[in-house]
Amino acid sequence: MARGWESKSVESQIDEGRDTPKRRSSPKPPEEIDRDRKRKSLEMSRRRILSELESTKSAARRTSLQAALKHLDAELAKV
Repeated sequence: MARGWESKSVESQIDEGRDTPKRRSSPKPPEEIDRDRKRKSLEMSRRRILSELESTKSAARRTSLQAALKHLDAELAKV
């Protein structure tokens, strides 16, 4: 029975995974993991706020978003 393209691709990826040595880094301490997670979350929120700032027309909304952006920048500085 002929095998499809997808199964050949999966098989080659599995073979490549076996052939390449895996890099093992020392596990990060829980505090560092939490800090990284918080930083990523703050950065995503900041990008969303910037996107909303670009598209909003309301002056009140713009003021609110600018305050949120200032707060996020302060939090990022702490992390």
